[in-house]
Amino acid sequence: MRELIANLSLNILVVDDEVNIRKTLTVYLETEGHKVIAVSNSQDAVTEVLRRSFEVAFVDLRLGTTSGLDLIPKLQAITPWLKIIVITAYASIDTAVEAMRRGATDYIPKPFTPSQVKLAVQKVAEVCLLEQKIATLKEDLGRLNPEIDFSTDSPAMQHALSLARQVTTSDVTILLRGESGTGKTVLARMIHVWSKRALKPFGNVSCPSIPVELLESELFGHVKGAFTGAVHDSPGRIAACEGGTLLLDEIGDLPLSIQPKLLRFLQDHEYERIGDCVTRKADVRVIAATNIDLEKAVRDGRFREDLFYRLNVIQIEIPPLRERQDDVAPLAERLLQFFGGTNHRHFLGFTKEALQALRNYTWPGNIRELRNVVERAAIICHSDRIGIEHLPETLLPREAILHIGDLVNLEKIEEQHIRRVLATTKSLQEAADILGIDQATLWRRRKQYGI
Repeated sequence: MRELIANLSLNILVVDDEVNIRKTLTVYLETEGHKVIAVSNSQDAVTEVLRRSFEVAFVDLRLGTTSGLDLIPKLQAITPWLKIIVITAYASIDTAVEAMRRGATDYIPKPFTPSQVKLAVQKVAEVCLLEQKIATLKEDLGRLNPEIDFSTDSPAMQHALSLARQVTTSDVTILLRGESGTGKTVLARMIHVWSKRALKPFGNVSCPSIPVELLESELFGHVKGAFTGAVHDSPGRIAACEGGTLLLDEIGDLPLSIQPKLLRFLQDHEYERIGDCVTRKADVRVIAATNIDLEKAVRDGRFREDLFYRLNVIQIEIPPLRERQDDVAPLAERLLQFFGGTNHRHFLGFTKEALQALRNYTWPGNIRELRNVVERAAIICHSDRIGIEHLPETLLPREAILHIGDLVNLEKIEEQHIRRVLATTKSLQEAADILGIDQATLWRRRKQYGI
């Protein structure tokens, strides 16, 4: 934790009418690796918070003829997550307490020492880091997805991962291309984790899943009264991801009306909220993902050519699972262990027949489909190994699927029927009751068929 805090760079606003205090704080905080903007009055402080996103503000309680107490709620109304550290003279400790009641996080007395400033910033950094971890945990719990470690024997996938690691040292825009379900979102998150932005927020906006009339607000934010239903200010995802990474999933579905605004943000890092004339700046790395042919979308007039070139600085192609047959079995095994743990079960793995069926399948839904197949098998299987009878019929070779009336002997039909009944029942007694035989007979049939 201490190492993470030491490496955490914060955007800090200093508000003090004394030149020496502003200079002293700025020099010290920048020496510690933080980004600092210093202003002398409340009006300039509000202007800066409207234009940029800050995590911390040092606010003097006496700003010439105005009071820092009145500035606190104004700043937090614009940026609710802002942590405010008040600066106060020894004689105004009571006022500092009042500032804490109004929403300040901490205070330091004048004259202060570098160690006091460092301690105050460390406290805020701890809170910011914990808030980010909580947000990530909530998102992970909501997805309930297994951790993917990207182990692969596929040269194409190895190239994609190598390129992804190379670009983490820069802030260049990345375009992830690949079929639906190949893991574009997971790779985008890993690029964020591998980068210097790892301690800052990661956001994900799915362009086709948000109505057109709300997508612009979701990205850039809006002010109260900007449109029907805008009952309060919303900062938008770009502001919420300050210092971090924003994934624009299925960018090919971004409406043409929003594309110029995104292009401007990618070029200048500037934007305006809906209903607001204030131009804001944000330091956000953008990763775009798509499963469609963007070049064709440009030719068809559905996607701006200049935006395509701006997004396509670094292109990473993720191969489909059918081109990574050697990866299917290891992925399935890891997924099985995850879902076994989720369901408080311990599995020994897959039978040879089941693994062969998994390898031979073409996986049109890619890793997402494999995940669903393994999760289903982990739920319906009541033994310690997943067999071919626990897989959907769509995965099985035609010769493995028997139906009443097929030209095969009764023994084959009986074996498959017993396997499927055992796969979907919780006990031998329940299976025997369904089959209309006693448990001893069922036990002998299992031994005969190697079930």
